[in-house]
Amino acid sequence: MLPVARWMMRATPYAAAGAAVATAIPWLFWLGAAVAALVTLRHGLAASLPVIIAAAVPAGWWWTQGDVIPLASVLLVVLMAVVLRSRLRWSEALIAGVLAGSAMIQLGIFLPPGGAGPVLEQLRQGSPDIASMLSELSRQGMDTERLAGLLISSVTALIVLLAAVACLALARGWQAGLYNPGGFREEFHGLRLAPRELILLVVLGVLGAVLELPALGMLVWVPLLVAGIALVHGFIGLKGMNGLWLVAFYVLLITTWPMILIVLLVAFIDTFADFRGRMARSH
Repeated sequence: MLPVARWMMRATPYAAAGAAVATAIPWLFWLGAAVAALVTLRHGLAASLPVIIAAAVPAGWWWTQGDVIPLASVLLVVLMAVVLRSRLRWSEALIAGVLAGSAMIQLGIFLPPGGAGPVLEQLRQGSPDIASMLSELSRQGMDTERLAGLLISSVTALIVLLAAVACLALARGWQAGLYNPGGFREEFHGLRLAPRELILLVVLGVLGAVLELPALGMLVWVPLLVAGIALVHGFIGLKGMNGLWLVAFYVLLITTWPMILIVLLVAFIDTFADFRGRMARSH
């Protein structure tokens, strides 16, 4: 896809047209978001506004049709691109994405039209077991509609944040391929949370629990997960291992929960141990 990115970076009208067409086509919103992020990374927020608006307008139309994911993804990836361009740290960009995604959950942006009530009613009618469980939760004094709304919003926000991270990585890869070959690989392989950033994420999670703002704690583990994935990429790169190891890793990551927990744990330890730094010094 690098030739496509090269064509769109010839001038702003090319990038704006590409971003608008991509976000207007169902399930191609990620391409429009990546184009907006690429221009933002290369030229900054002010110069990229025409491209961002071109991507946001058709994505906003999808929002009016009940699909919030395209516009939310465009806004999140542009925010993270601005932070990454100014701070040159993936970890800070990811934390900014977490804060913005949590705010969207709290504001109810990801709730379906009409709220969670119609969804709950469909579940009650479609499954006696779920209906029984919901009745039991109601008897215990829990607000099942609020709980369902939080669950729906959190899952949608997680999908949006992960999509935005993937779009940012694609945009950064394009930028490196066009202007700094090999730069993205080196940058991503070195991605690691600093201790203060890890502490900040823990504090955010605790504050979410104490202040009864569960949205604040729903996404805080995503930067740690991305750091763990970067650790695996860096390890395989340093060892010169076959790329099939990465394929096997992603298959396990997608299909098994224990693998996600292992990646989170290893990334947590790596914050203090710096495995890649130790390996590089030992070579």
